[in-house]
Amino acid sequence: MEKAGLYIHIPFCQKKCGYCDFYSITRLKYTDDFVTALLKEIEITAQHYSNLHFDTIYMGGGTPTLLSSFQLENILKKIQQKFSIDTKGEFSIEANPGTIGKEKLYELKKMGFNRLSLGAQAFHEEDLRFLGRIHSVKDIITNYESARKVGFNNINIDLMTAFPGLTHQRFLYTLKHTIALKPEHISCYTLILEQGTPFYRSMKKGELIPLKNDEEAFFFEMTYDFLSQNGYIAYEISNFTIHQKFQCQHNLKYWNHLSYVGLGPFAHSFISPYRWRNYTSLKSYLNKLSQNMLPVCYKEELTKNKLEFEYIFLHLRMKDGLNLKDYQNRFQNKFDIKYIETLRKLLDSQLVEKFNGNIRLTPKGWLLADEIACEFLKVIAYE
Repeated sequence: MEKAGLYIHIPFCQKKCGYCDFYSITRLKYTDDFVTALLKEIEITAQHYSNLHFDTIYMGGGTPTLLSSFQLENILKKIQQKFSIDTKGEFSIEANPGTIGKEKLYELKKMGFNRLSLGAQAFHEEDLRFLGRIHSVKDIITNYESARKVGFNNINIDLMTAFPGLTHQRFLYTLKHTIALKPEHISCYTLILEQGTPFYRSMKKGELIPLKNDEEAFFFEMTYDFLSQNGYIAYEISNFTIHQKFQCQHNLKYWNHLSYVGLGPFAHSFISPYRWRNYTSLKSYLNKLSQNMLPVCYKEELTKNKLEFEYIFLHLRMKDGLNLKDYQNRFQNKFDIKYIETLRKLLDSQLVEKFNGNIRLTPKGWLLADEIACEFLKVIAYE
């Protein structure tokens, strides 16, 4: 059976953050209706993918920990009943530090979740207020310590960087307080002002001034240098871990262009060469499932060129980069011949390097990852 990842999108938040473009709503009265529909989606979906063996489960959102322990347990039980699940796999859940406590954490561990992702974002109260977070620094520390006490030994801390008003001093403060907790994994994302978000609208009105490229680059380099000096290995542009065994196995499926199935409104799925997406509306999602229909609103068959570009783009985000033999097996081309001119230019500019049969970005190249990927796209477009 082919191994795959299972993603479950929980579309509820106590409060919407101004920067977030993931689908979520604050109308918590619909949680029971959602869970009922999700259980039905699991049953219908499982009939179509009996050939897949899921060795990672990732519950994200939104804020999954807004669901009751009873609701979460019912979801996991249904998944384990209907899908082929690796009981020794990686089962992750995102948690807002303002929505959990020791009892909830204990219940999550008892259910089978073995990886916790804490959405801290910052360790300075002023930054948390700017980002619109509902938790305090004390909530982060208290719940992190509680997670350790109940047995979580694989914890990620999410941080946000390069947002308007963030000072180098405050961000260094956040980094120091993060490593003091000794999490196994740290994700550090640059703020992107996504269209349709309150932050984006504030930018259009001139009320919010985004950082310049060189300012963003400074925060990236600061993160990379500080975490590297303190024992964290960057294995992807935004992700660091103290040991290879703590790399997020679910996210590696995305970056390695492997199969994953998404459940819940807004969830995306990919099984080469197809990609599809569920409705980005709880109302539409509920309506389709009430008719015993999958809530898919979009599906496409990716062309060979699209698959190739995505493969290149995603692999270049990782520290190990793109393996030349794997690329040749997938696309029946020799990468260093097809892209000979592009590679020569990037090698001369010290933006990429060859290492152990791989092509990978240098630390300098990581700052320009999107632009570098587009250089390969130019070659694909002219085929």
